[in-house]
Amino acid sequence: MQIQTPAWVKHAVFYQIFPDRFARSHHPHKKLLKNATWEEWNAMPTLQGYKGGDLWGVIDKLDYLQDLGINAIYFTPIFQSASNHRYHTHDYYQVDPMLGGNSAFKELLDEAHRRHIRVVLDGVLNHSSRGFFFFHDVLENGPHSPWVDWFKIHDWPLSPYNGEYPANYEGWAGNRALPVFNHDNPEVREYLMEIAEHWIQFGIDGWRLDVPFEVKAPGFWQEFRNRVKAINREAYIVGEVWGDSREWLDGTQFDGVMNYLFAAPTIAFTAGDRVVMEQVQDRSYQPYPPLFAKEYAEKIQELLNLYPWEIQLTQLNLLASHDTARLITIAAGDRASVELATLLLLTFPGAPSIYYGDEVGLPGALDPDSRRGFPLESDWDLEIFDYHRKLISLRHAYPALRTGDYRVIFAEAMMYVFARVLGDEELLVAVNVGTAPAKASMIPTEAGLNSRFNQQLFGSAEFEWSQDTEVASLQITLPPRSGCILRHFSCK
Repeated sequence: MQIQTPAWVKHAVFYQIFPDRFARSHHPHKKLLKNATWEEWNAMPTLQGYKGGDLWGVIDKLDYLQDLGINAIYFTPIFQSASNHRYHTHDYYQVDPMLGGNSAFKELLDEAHRRHIRVVLDGVLNHSSRGFFFFHDVLENGPHSPWVDWFKIHDWPLSPYNGEYPANYEGWAGNRALPVFNHDNPEVREYLMEIAEHWIQFGIDGWRLDVPFEVKAPGFWQEFRNRVKAINREAYIVGEVWGDSREWLDGTQFDGVMNYLFAAPTIAFTAGDRVVMEQVQDRSYQPYPPLFAKEYAEKIQELLNLYPWEIQLTQLNLLASHDTARLITIAAGDRASVELATLLLLTFPGAPSIYYGDEVGLPGALDPDSRRGFPLESDWDLEIFDYHRKLISLRHAYPALRTGDYRVIFAEAMMYVFARVLGDEELLVAVNVGTAPAKASMIPTEAGLNSRFNQQLFGSAEFEWSQDTEVASLQITLPPRSGCILRHFSCK
C-alpha cells in the first residue's frame, strides 16, 4: 500500500495555541462576560481559573504569527466546556461562547486562510464531561435514559461529584469528571464520526486527536480517516501518542503523531545535566539522562528508521506542549539549551511545532504553570525571538530543510553534524552542546555529499577545507554551546 500524507504539512511550521492564555480582545461584538473579572493576565495561572483569552484576540495576533513565519496553528480544544483547557467537552458543535462562539471561529478561519495559515483543532473523542448533554440526561434519568449505553456504566446510582462513593461509571484515568464513551455502540461511533466530518466541512484543515490509544474499538480510526479524507484528502490527522506509534502510523489511520520521541533525546542532548528532574520525571517521555553526540545520533537514527519516510515528513515535532513544562524551565533558565534544541527542531524532517510563548522565552513549570498568559512585548527575550524567526525563515527558504534526506556526518563527544540533501541542494548543520570550543573534521564525499560548503547561513562557526590527498576534508570549529548552518554558494 502506498502511504499518502498531506503535502502542505511537509512545509508547515505549526504554532500551538492554548486559547484562554494567548490573547484577550476588546472586541465590540463580544456579548458574553464583556466586563468579567478574569484572573490577572500575568499572575500565576491556576487549575480552574480563566484569563479570558478568546478567538478575536487570536485574529488580532495573526499578523504577528505571519511575520514570525507560522503557516499552521494547532488549537487545544475550543468547544464549549467548563474548564479553562476545554478537554471537558459540553457541546462538540459549539465553539465556547467565552471564546466568541462559532461566528468568531468562522471569522478566524477566514482570516487565517486569507494569510495561507492552516488551522487544526483538538478532537477529544475518547471521553466527554459531566456537562455533556447525553451524560447529563443519564444523571437525571438513570437507567431510563435513552443514552445509557453511550457510556461505560457499571452500577447504580452514579456519583459524578461525591468522591466518598464509587462513581459506578468509567472516567478517563479514573477521573469522574470525564465519562468515557462506549465506542462499541454504533450510535456513539456515528455521532463522533459526524462531529469530525462537520468541522472538516466547516473548513478546518485537520484534527489533532487526544489520547487516541484509549479508543480500542476495532476499525475506529480507520473509519475516521476514511470519512475525513473523503471530504478533504489533504486534511491532517495527528494523534497524541508519546511513544512508539507504528500501530497507528501504518498509512490507514494517522498522518503523524506528536513526536515526543524527537523531543526527549533532543532535550537530553542540548540541555544535558541542566535538566531539572522534577519537571520531567512523571511525564510520559524521558529527556534524561544527558546524551553525548554519538548516543543522540543513534536515537535519531532509530527514530528515522521507525516509520516510513512519507510519515516522517508529516510528524508533528515539538520541544514542549501544554502537557509538559517549558524547555527553558526544564533547562533551569539556560537560553543556549532552548536555542540549540530549536536549531535541531527547525532542521529536522517533519512539521516543527512551537508552543505559544516559547519563541519569546516564556518560562513555565508543569501544569498549570506551563499555561501562562502570553507575555507583553516588554517581557520578551528578544534574542530567543530573533533566533526563532531567523531559523523559521531559513526553513522556508531551503526545501532541503523540509523534505531533504537526513544524513548524520559526524557525532563525537559534544559535536553533532548532519546534512539535509534534496537534489543538488545540500546543507550542513553542526551543533556543539559542550561548554568548550569543539572541532569536527569530516570528509563530506564519504556521506555522498558533492558540495564544497563555503557559505555560512546561520551561526558563527569557523570552517576550512584541506586537501592533503585526493580527498578534500572539511574542518568546522564551533564556539561553546552554539550551532551553524552551511551551504554551497556559487557565483555563477
